[in-house]
Amino acid sequence: MDVDHFADLAAWITEAGLAGQNETTTLTGFCERASALGLPLARGNVVIDTLHPVYEGRAFTWKREKGETILTEFGRSDEDSGRWERSPYYRLELTGESLLRRRLTPEAEAEFPILADLRAVGITEYVAMTNRFAAEGIIGDMDCVYSSWATDAPVGFRDADVANLSRLVPLVALTLKSVSLTRIAGTLVETYLGRDAGRKVLGGRIARGVADRIDAVLWFSDLRNYTRISDSAAPEHIIPLLNEYADAIVSAIHEYGGDVLKLMGDGTLAIFAAEDRASACEAALGAASAARRAVAVVNHRRAAESLPRTDIYLGLHVGEVFYGNIGSRERLDFTVVGPAVNEVSRIASLCRSVDQPLLISSAFASAINEPKNRLVSVGRYALRGVGRPQDLYTLEPEPDVPD
Repeated sequence: MDVDHFADLAAWITEAGLAGQNETTTLTGFCERASALGLPLARGNVVIDTLHPVYEGRAFTWKREKGETILTEFGRSDEDSGRWERSPYYRLELTGESLLRRRLTPEAEAEFPILADLRAVGITEYVAMTNRFAAEGIIGDMDCVYSSWATDAPVGFRDADVANLSRLVPLVALTLKSVSLTRIAGTLVETYLGRDAGRKVLGGRIARGVADRIDAVLWFSDLRNYTRISDSAAPEHIIPLLNEYADAIVSAIHEYGGDVLKLMGDGTLAIFAAEDRASACEAALGAASAARRAVAVVNHRRAAESLPRTDIYLGLHVGEVFYGNIGSRERLDFTVVGPAVNEVSRIASLCRSVDQPLLISSAFASAINEPKNRLVSVGRYALRGVGRPQDLYTLEPEPDVPD
């Protein structure tokens, strides 16, 4: 690869990074362009850790015969850890070296399982590299980019090929780090703020006091007898209990287009926004049914393991709220505020008193399109901190979820 070709390829990698091109497109573009300029690549693989509640990292694999890059996300299981500890990348991690080069001979196959797999498909030489970050550039476990490059050329890689890779791969690593950080930022804000709130924050809505006046269905739920359970259950059982029921409830809300804004111990605050109130109300009712079914499944599983069980208390209301940034200069929260938020929390807290799993405000009842004969009045109540009493409703019980 001459100087001009090297400069052109380096410029392309830089432009891909500045444009925010995703990892699969970047790796495919690099491998194809490098191959066209004389680097005899048959395989390319890049691994980078991430900051995600489920996945530990992401691996991208390009195969010349496929002409594309495949993404694989890996977690923290024993199987994933075992695969990692048998890899050349782990050797580089342990030794602190930055390059490992192996001709694929019968003797080399015993060193790493991946070498036997590659030799079986005609690969003749394998090179693994690591590009480490300075301490200031580390986020979570994302402290470097691992990559490997393989050829099926009869003579393997020339020394000049490995030298070119050693100069080009740091640019590829920097580009992939950049797009990974963007993805991590999106994951973090959506995980901790909620999907819609996270997108708004990343879109620039970070100024304190900036809020929209919106009409939304408000969901406030908590778990029945949670205080008693937390006082009597073993401490190591509390967090798994909260996680299992949160999975059931939050997944149901998301399935029907809602956005979870807060998780407060056993409590969940969410909103459903739509062009008209009736659509938002129908979505919230669908989520309520889905949550009830999901909680029943959790209870069935926990009963089989003799673990504490609970159920959901849910209040639904609809009204106008302010939706945006509230807080101090150092600590902001993207949430909803207004009288309607107070009302829905008071409605949910009444579930215990009237022994109903679901309570619906009169405003919500007036907005729904479905047959009103499904509604059952539970009476008129004065809500603490709310100026006027209001009628509350529940729904006729649904058939029990089968085991």
